[in-house]
Order: sequence, then C-alpha cells, then structure tokens
Amino acid sequence: MTGHVVATAGHVDHGKSTLVRALTGMEPDRWEEERRRGLTIDLGYAWTTLPSGRDVAFVDVPGHERFLGNMLAGLGPAPVVCFVVAVDEGWQAQSGDHRDAVAALGIEHGVLVLTRADRAPGRAEGVLAQARAELSGTGLRDAPAVTVSAVEGTGLDELRTALDDVLARSAAPATGRLRLWVDRAFTIAGSGTVVTGTLATGTIAQGDRLSLLGHEGARPVVVRGLQSRNTRQASLEPVTRVALNLRGVPAHDVRRGDALVTPGTWPVTGVLDVRRASGAAFPDAPEQLLVHAGTAAVPARLRPFDDDHARLTLDRPLPLVLGDRLVLRHPGSRSVLGGALVLDADPPALDRRGDAARRADRLARMDPGGDVLVEVARRGAVQRQLLTRLGLLPADDADEHGTTAPPADVRVLGDWWVHAPLLESWQQRLRTAVEELHARDPLAAGLSRGAAVDLLALPDAGLVDAVVHGAGLEQEAGRIRSPQHRGHLGAAESAVAALERRLGAEPFRAPEADELTGLRLGARELAAGERSGRLLRLRDGVVLLPTAPALAMRELAGLPQPFTTSQARQALGTTRRVAVPLLEHLDTRGWTRRIDAGHRTVVR
Repeated sequence: MTGHVVATAGHVDHGKSTLVRALTGMEPDRWEEERRRGLTIDLGYAWTTLPSGRDVAFVDVPGHERFLGNMLAGLGPAPVVCFVVAVDEGWQAQSGDHRDAVAALGIEHGVLVLTRADRAPGRAEGVLAQARAELSGTGLRDAPAVTVSAVEGTGLDELRTALDDVLARSAAPATGRLRLWVDRAFTIAGSGTVVTGTLATGTIAQGDRLSLLGHEGARPVVVRGLQSRNTRQASLEPVTRVALNLRGVPAHDVRRGDALVTPGTWPVTGVLDVRRASGAAFPDAPEQLLVHAGTAAVPARLRPFDDDHARLTLDRPLPLVLGDRLVLRHPGSRSVLGGALVLDADPPALDRRGDAARRADRLARMDPGGDVLVEVARRGAVQRQLLTRLGLLPADDADEHGTTAPPADVRVLGDWWVHAPLLESWQQRLRTAVEELHARDPLAAGLSRGAAVDLLALPDAGLVDAVVHGAGLEQEAGRIRSPQHRGHLGAAESAVAALERRLGAEPFRAPEADELTGLRLGARELAAGERSGRLLRLRDGVVLLPTAPALAMRELAGLPQPFTTSQARQALGTTRRVAVPLLEHLDTRGWTRRIDAGHRTVVR
C-alpha cells in the first residue's frame, strides 16, 4: 500500500488545525488540553482521499514558538507542506520560523494556503504578495496558492485539486532500505508496544525484523502487525503514515527521535561533516547546538571549517547519510539558526596541523549528490556495501552484484572498490618484495600470503589474489613467486643437473642420503628442485626424476596382474627402499590399485 503525507506549517492560530479538520472531517488535536485551549501543542494526524483517488495523511504541527521542537519533528520526515498564512493577520513571527525550517529541510513541494479569507475580504492579494516575498528563498517560492475559508467552506475544492497536482509532481519515494523516524510510542492493551511515524523511505511488512536505534543503543525488534489510517495492512510503501505493533521492546524504552531501520544497511554516526544549506555562516553560530534530524533532536558541538563547511559531533549517534538535511538551533533559542546538508557520515580524523583547512577545501569541492571517486580515493579501498550505507551508491548496489559502474579510476576486486593508483602501488611493492626475496635467497619458495598482507597493509586477505595476478606473479602452496624465477636454483644448479644426469641413466636408483650430502643437496635445495619441476621427492628421502612414475608404469603394465612388491622391484631393477614409496605414489595417482597386503594391479 502506498500513500502521501503532507505536513502543515505556519504561525500559531492561523487555522492549520481548522483547515485539516475541514479537509478530512477528523479532529487532528489529540489532547483534551489542545481542544480546550484551541492551541495545538503536539503533532496531530488526520487523513482523507483526494478527488483523484490519492490517499493523503496530514501531520498537523504546532505553530507556537514554545513548541518549535514538536513542529520540526512533524515537518522533518514529510516531503510536502501546506504553508498556512491567515489573511486577516498576514505574515507573522512564527511564519518566519516555519519558513526557515522549510528552507533548512530543503522541502520543495507544497501549497501556500491563505486561510480565514472570510475575516478580511479584499486582503488576500496583498497577503499573498507578502508571503511570496518571504518564501522567495525557499523551495516554496513558486508553490501554487489557494485562498480558503474553512468556516464557509470556500476554496476547499480548489485546495484539494492543488494538493492533487503537487502530489502528482512530487518525486517518487525510495523503496530500498528502511528508515522510519518514530514520533510516538504507546501501549495498547492486548497488543503491546505501538510506534508511529512517517514512512519516507523503504518498505515494511508484517514479520519484518528491524533494528531500533534508540537513546540506549540498538536492539532487534519484530513487526507483529502494521496499520495505516486505522486499517490493518500486510505491507506498506512510502510515503505513508504508519503504526507498527512491535515485539521485543517495551513502549517506555522507545522515544520520539528513535529510528527503525533495516539491519546493517545504515551507518550509525556521531560525527558528520556538513555544508551550510541556509541561515548564518558557521563561524557566527554558537559552538553548542541542537541538531534536528527526522524526529530526533540531539545536542551537538559545532567545529567550523569555513563559512559554509563544518563538523558536527552529536551527543548520540543517528542513522544519517550523504544528502540528509539537518535543522540547527541554539539550545536556548526558540528560532531556527539554519540548515545543513550532510556531506560525509564517516569523516576522517583531523589530527595534524592544517587538517581543518585541508578538509574545508576538500568539502568545498565535494558533490552534494555524492562523489564515489572522492570517497574511494580517500579510503584507498572500500567495500561496496559501505558505499551504499553511506548513501554514495543506490540501495540496489548493496552487494557485489550492484549495477552502478565504478568511476574510471576505480578498480572492482570482488566486493571491494579500490583506487587505481593504490592498486598499482600494491602491485609494484609486491613485485619488488618478491624479486628482492629471490635475489637474496634463490632457493626460497616465495613470499607467503600472510607476509604480503602485512607488507601492503591490505584491508582484506582476499585481495591478495587480485594483487598477485595484476602484478604478473604466481602462487603455489601459499607462496608468491615470479614466473621468471620458477627454474632458478642458484648455487644448487650444478648439483641438481648432476643428479638429473645420473637418474637419466638409471631412473630407479635413487641416491642414498650420503650421496645427496656429497652433492650438497639438502632439504631446501631438493624442495627448490621439486618446485622447478626437475625432481620428484617421495617419502623416506627417495628422490627421482618427475618422469619416473610414467617409466615405472611401462614396466609394471607388462607384469602378470596382479603383481607383488617383489616382482615390481625386480622389474624396475631397484631396491625395496625405492619400490615401496614409488608404488604408494602410483596408488595415490590412481595408476595402480592395492588389492591386499601383498598384491597390486595396474588400473586399466
């Protein structure tokens, strides 16, 4: 099920709740005190169906300055706004606060509604001009305007049509990973914990396992059931008002500002690098701020880099990504300081002198839509899943089969994206290390994989294979070597050659231990000869040529089958010391088969 959500905005007592009541036939004020005082204190909710058949839910926000935090909690997750200005009073102080919030949040879709037209006939045109001027710096500067009287019912049909048109033009919501900012939590007898919010991104279904990111950390929860507009649903898509019945958490452990997310898909960060989106320059802002994100309000410390870029350190981590909008307030003020756009949800540490200036320059050149190359270059190597969590790749790129092509200077190695200059550096350093090892010790089997990981400081041992291949090297038995070194035996070359000549004449007369010692062929030299493909080592110190098994098979195939070890020894003209390990070797290769303790047969 899909729908639309529209929030109200505007000065206190300009008729926002009355307007919602007239459009929906529902009472948005939930508290008795609100209805008694005629003053909206907290968020209210109502819904209706527009002439086109579109379902729309309204989040009615308080207009009074004392409840600005509640207003921002309602406005933050909403993609569309009804900005209300009363014709009889015109633009007022809190109109400006709400305008600043709209600008900070980057809301670009909405309707300008001039209410209470019945109280001041003839003033609508002037109030409209004033409102247009005040909204000129926001996304609502060209919003359609409708003049209404909720009391007389005039203009309501035109407003419904205008809302229909605006909702038809609003951007299609994201349906990938879920993030639902909680605005209410309560208990229903027989059901347990229920939370509500505006589902602006992701889909949700009964039985989903989610992560609740709250004031006390993260905890797993399960969706027992869900509703929208008081109707039970099997699943919901954005943008929709939702009520979720949760298992795994008591209601008193959930607060406004907590978030429900798809597990493992969002970075949870307490440090952000941001760009000023509206309001005063960062150096003019106080160091201690209140940051509003979604329905959350979190104290934070501001570190300006320049007029337009800064670092925010939050008192508690939030699930935020590149492109998220934040509203900044002075903790002791009831007005909006300005807005900020998240550029980096996982910024680097600033430890050295001059880091802040360098960071300001880098942020100034960053694309607010997300620059994957910049992030990969900064990290050197980064997993695709992290780029997705940071908002740099779309949600369908969350695994190694993602569809987004990497930039030209990025190489894809499995699920890792590696900056091409770093990969080239890894390859060159590995080649150098292997060549130096060969020069220093020609008999060495090669550089171990573990040593290569340590040498290059690879973030994942699985990257070794790709680096080895790109460097033109080869691996065998966990050792990395140069192909050009495969047959090099250094000082042992002449001894191995002499042994080859001897075994060439008598292929099954393996040298005794003292003979090998006389040739100065120890374990390392023999292992090097075997790696080069020039010798074959069997158990019990038996050394032959690699051609010996095939030569042996020619002789054994001519024997009556099955044959004994003694018959094989005589046919090969060798000793039992050589015959037994050679026959066992043939067994392991599947060329001969042992029948019983004394007999074997050639496998045809």
